[in-house]
Amino acid sequence: MSHPDFLWRDPDPKPAYDVVVVGGGGHGLATAYYLARNHGITNVAVLEKGWLAGGNMARNTTIIRSNYLWDESAAIYEHALKLWEGLSDELDYDLQFSQRGVLNLAHTLGDVREGRRRVNANRLNGVDAEWLDADEVKKFCPIVDVSGRARYPVLGGTLQRRGGIAKHDHVAWALARKADAYGIDLIQGCEVTGFEIARGRVLAVETTRGRIAAGKVALAAAGHTSVLAAEAGIRLPLRSHPLQALVSELLEPVLDCVVMSNAVHVYVSQAHKGELVMGAGIDAYTSYGQRGAFHVVEDQMAAALELFPIFSRARVLRTWAGIVDVSPDASPIIGRTPVDGLYVNAGWGTGGFKATPGSGWVYAHTIAEDEPHPLAVPFALDRFTSGALIDEHGAAAVAH
Repeated sequence: MSHPDFLWRDPDPKPAYDVVVVGGGGHGLATAYYLARNHGITNVAVLEKGWLAGGNMARNTTIIRSNYLWDESAAIYEHALKLWEGLSDELDYDLQFSQRGVLNLAHTLGDVREGRRRVNANRLNGVDAEWLDADEVKKFCPIVDVSGRARYPVLGGTLQRRGGIAKHDHVAWALARKADAYGIDLIQGCEVTGFEIARGRVLAVETTRGRIAAGKVALAAAGHTSVLAAEAGIRLPLRSHPLQALVSELLEPVLDCVVMSNAVHVYVSQAHKGELVMGAGIDAYTSYGQRGAFHVVEDQMAAALELFPIFSRARVLRTWAGIVDVSPDASPIIGRTPVDGLYVNAGWGTGGFKATPGSGWVYAHTIAEDEPHPLAVPFALDRFTSGALIDEHGAAAVAH
C-alpha cells in the first residue's frame, strides 16, 4: 500500500544550489567564475549582504605584486599576477591593469639587508625582482626625495617591474558579468545569519531572505568570515581590523609607479583619474568600523610628505577604512573546515586585492574537488596546530 504523496519525504533532497558562495566581493565573484570556467559548476549562488563588491573590494588601494619572501606566498601571488596579466582579455573588459612597477624603499641598513635577501629569494622562485641603489631609485621615480636632507634617507629599494595597479570596480563587474553569463545567481541584500548542519555536514544557509539549501558552502566574506564561521560552531584564528586609506583631489600625472615604505609606513600610487591613493597600516584595535582613524591618517600624510615634498599642497579628498581579517601569521586560510561541505577563504590581511584571481582559482579547485589545490595546501587551517606557519608579515618588512 503506497503512502499519499504529502506523507512522503525524500530523505536526501537535491539542494537548491550545488555551491553557495557567501560574500560578493572580489574573491567570492572570482571563486564563482572559476567554478564555472574551470570546473563546469554553474548551479551556484553568490550571496552578498549589501551590494556586489561594496565591501573591501571598494575600499582597497589596488596594488598588485608578487614579490613575497617565503616560497608558499611567492607561489600563490605569482600565480595571481600571471592571471592578472591576461585577465582583461579573458574577461573582455578593460580592468585598467597597469604594470607600472612597485618600488619598496630601504631607509636603514636593516632594510637594505632585508631587501637584498628578498630580491634573491624572489629570483630563486622565478619572480622578477631588482635591487636599486639611491641614484637608480631617483632615476626610476624622480619625485622621491633621496637627498641628504631627508629625515628618512633613501639607501635604495627593491623593484618589481611587473607589479602595478588595476581598477577595483572594473575587476568586480567584469567577474560578475562573466559569472552571470554562466547562469550563476548573484543575490544582493541577502545576509547569511546561520547554517543548517546535520550529522557534521552543512545542508543549507539561513538568510534574511529565507533558507537556501546547498550542497557546499564557501565562505569568502572579508573581515567577517570569523563571525560567520562562529555561527557554524567553528572558531577561526582571525581578528578584524580597520585598514586606513585616503585619496587626494585630482591632480595632473606626477607618479607613474607604486612607492612603498615600511619604515616611514605609507604606500602611494596615482589612480588613472588623477587622485593620489595612499594607504597605511591597520588600526591596532579590533573593529568593524569602515571609517578613517584621524591619528593614522595624520601619520600617513606626514610620512608621504617625508618621501614626496612635492605633495605638500595636495588636499585630501576623502578617507576611509576597509575591514581586513588577520591570522596569527598574517597569511590566508584556504580550505576545508571541520564541518563537511563548509569551506573557508579568509585571513588575507592587506594582501586580498592582489590575490583576487589566484585566490578564486585555487578556492574553486578546492571546493570542486574537495581537495586543496597544491598552491593552497600550505594555507590550510591545520597549520595552526602543526606549527607550520607562513610568517610573511614578519619576514617581508612591507606594509601592504
